Amino acid sequence: MADDSDLTSPLLSSSSSSSSDHVVVTVHPSAAPPRNPFRVLGTDDDDDDDLSVPPPSTLDPFRNRTPAIEGLYEWAKTVLCLPLAALRLAIFGLCLALGYVATKVALQGWKDKENPMPKWRCRVMWITRLCARCILFSFGYQWIKRKGKPAPREIAPIIVSNHVSYIEPIFYFYELFPTIVAAESHDSIPFVGTIIRAMQVIYVNRFLPSSRKQAVREIKKSAFKELNNREGPLAIDFLEYYYFPREQQQMAGTLSPSNLVHLSLDTQSSLGHVSLGKLMFRMFTQFHNFFEVEYLPVIYPLDDKETAVHFRERTSRDIATALNAVQTGHSYGDIMLHMKAQEAKQENPSSFMVEMTKVESLFHISSMEAVDFLDKFLAMNPDSSGRVQYHDFLRVLRLKACPLSAKIFSFIDVEKSGTITFRQFLYGSAHVMSQPGFHQACEEAFAGCGGAVKAYVVEQELRDFIQPVILNWSEDEVHELFMVFDNDNDGRIDKNDFLSCLRKTPLLIAFFTLQLQQKEFEGNGVIEIV
Repeated sequence: MADDSDLTSPLLSSSSSSSSDHVVVTVHPSAAPPRNPFRVLGTDDDDDDDLSVPPPSTLDPFRNRTPAIEGLYEWAKTVLCLPLAALRLAIFGLCLALGYVATKVALQGWKDKENPMPKWRCRVMWITRLCARCILFSFGYQWIKRKGKPAPREIAPIIVSNHVSYIEPIFYFYELFPTIVAAESHDSIPFVGTIIRAMQVIYVNRFLPSSRKQAVREIKKSAFKELNNREGPLAIDFLEYYYFPREQQQMAGTLSPSNLVHLSLDTQSSLGHVSLGKLMFRMFTQFHNFFEVEYLPVIYPLDDKETAVHFRERTSRDIATALNAVQTGHSYGDIMLHMKAQEAKQENPSSFMVEMTKVESLFHISSMEAVDFLDKFLAMNPDSSGRVQYHDFLRVLRLKACPLSAKIFSFIDVEKSGTITFRQFLYGSAHVMSQPGFHQACEEAFAGCGGAVKAYVVEQELRDFIQPVILNWSEDEVHELFMVFDNDNDGRIDKNDFLSCLRKTPLLIAFFTLQLQQKEFEGNGVIEIV
């Protein structure tokens, strides 16, 4: 053996093996493999290998505050109001039926719905509008407090308002008869669908980019091209207004002054997935319900260079200030996440909301993609606090416990608690998927597994690619991973299946980019054993 103890000395002396070659391994102690297993994708700077996940919001803007029937007074009042509730229900039904008939008359024979409703039809619709006020009366809103008044349509053709209940659309229909922006699903509501069609509603499917762009075009047309013909303004509740951040960039330079309105309802909120029947019963059994409407000063674009996003943010601040409320980044996508967690019977569904407006802005992923990530996370069996253990993380992703798997989990576990939350899982997955080298790495991974030769990959090729870089993976374990990619169970993975799987589970890309990382480590004089 060699007498010297340095690593560059041969293990066998030259006298014992004078004619044999030997390998010199040089290790630089200052060079260490990065903690980030996705660094090869271009995720972070050299000085920062950690994922950044903001803390969750302490506010739940969707929590329903409609009080339950508790205490002797509330129970006594509810019982005493039952006859009154029956009378109010009859008034509600009569007004709805009368308004429906008047609306059918106003719409009869009207074909040119691209242009504003003719004046005589609008006059017929006044019957329905008065019925709407009587419906509010039946709900216990005998009088409605108003502060200020809306600016003329010629000055501010758009109304922007907060939206917390079924009540304020009824009020707006009576007060302003506006064109509204609404979900396509509203068209199928019995009676109500017919009435809102008379308002020349702008339908939008929140989850289709093409539908959102079409809605923006309709908003432009309604707000800016028909000021002299349309009777009412264009009304956008702030949940819809907040949902079009990128599309509204197209409206920069043609921004319109907007009426800002905030509404205060004392108890009756439809947020939090409370049924309409329960809300109606609570309103019918109150002596009086309070409703306050405040028309804020018109907000104008600062100049021709102000973007729609900046204009929206100023609008948001003004409404939040008037409501004395804290702004958050929640959107309709968070309601979808809440509902999904609630369906899974999670103890605290609100903990799965992530402020989707911020997530979309950072990573450009849709709410539907976030729901898909939540589906995968819920399969990991989160505990009562919404946290997932390492072994459940491996089980759902079909991974083997190995140093690389531990690195992936540790990358997401920013708190180093040994568990992860959905927020961390979503941020980590979206962060990897949004990196500049992600899509190229997916293409190269498919090619490296055999896709460069033919249009598909079989299990043996995946095994040959994975096993040299992930030691001690058995055939059964590789088969489990193969089944994650083989959606149609035909024994082969085509390119679409391969890329789709990595988009849905982007953390798996670390197992295919490891060879690239090893080349980088070797260039730095580092050998890593995984």
